[in-house]
Amino acid sequence: MIVTVTLNPALDLTYTVDALVPHGTHRVTTVAERAGGKGLNVARVLHAAGEPVLATGLLGGGTGARVAALLEQDGLAASFAAIAGETRRTVAVADTEDATGFWEPGPVVSAVEWETFVKHYTGLLAGARVVTLCGSLPPGLPADAYATLIRLAAATGARTILDTSGDALRHGLAAGPDVAKPNADELAALIHGEQAGARSLVTSRGAEGLRAVTPDGTWHAVPPQRLSGNPTGAGDACVAALARGLRDGTAWPALLADAVALSAAAVVAPVAGAVDQDTYRRTRPGVIVTEEH
Repeated sequence: MIVTVTLNPALDLTYTVDALVPHGTHRVTTVAERAGGKGLNVARVLHAAGEPVLATGLLGGGTGARVAALLEQDGLAASFAAIAGETRRTVAVADTEDATGFWEPGPVVSAVEWETFVKHYTGLLAGARVVTLCGSLPPGLPADAYATLIRLAAATGARTILDTSGDALRHGLAAGPDVAKPNADELAALIHGEQAGARSLVTSRGAEGLRAVTPDGTWHAVPPQRLSGNPTGAGDACVAALARGLRDGTAWPALLADAVALSAAAVVAPVAGAVDQDTYRRTRPGVIVTEEH
């Protein structure tokens, strides 16, 4: 089973407009409401692919109850710990070329609530082969929160994928996740050498695909063509592909090709956490993977 951790989940709202104009008034053509946050997007992609997945994290208030209800409606297995604060909302405004996001910071989590979640999480690890730890940390959590969860997972033999930024990424890398997946900007923000803690480093480069530095070699994986749409969930689809590949022991070139194709399929889907299966099937054979020497 793959366990996805979302410590700062959200009620995701996606507004679709013809074109986004700063300081202008826009008529929204469609509105989508989803249970969101990076880890839940990963879980949704895996669930849609028929993979056994369990979502966990922190939920609170009326917004948290709505997130839980949406997950239940979608048939996605979940086991969250309750907090007193109100789960945040996020808004993505998507036009035909790109998307602009507005992310609320999230609720303040107390030390007691964090300790309760760590115990809850530890109990879920017995059935986990891969754990993904994705997204921002809500206020109140220690900067090394992901590092703590990575070490607990490693102690049970579960493999870990970390997808976050800033101090959470810096501390998380020190715990030695199996894979870290920053984007190019997040990687550039790190002090030289800090990425060495991760066993493998997969960097997303948007339309230019992925670069992976692993114990088995360094590869570039590039999609056959550039696709326009909403890239908000592309990184989460990439993590989903990495998670199932780690679970199955897939060799890196094939794993990266799958991750690029699934990311591309997420770009043309209308909302984060969804993929267009036809695009995935068309793109997968054309992904070009080259090894650095």
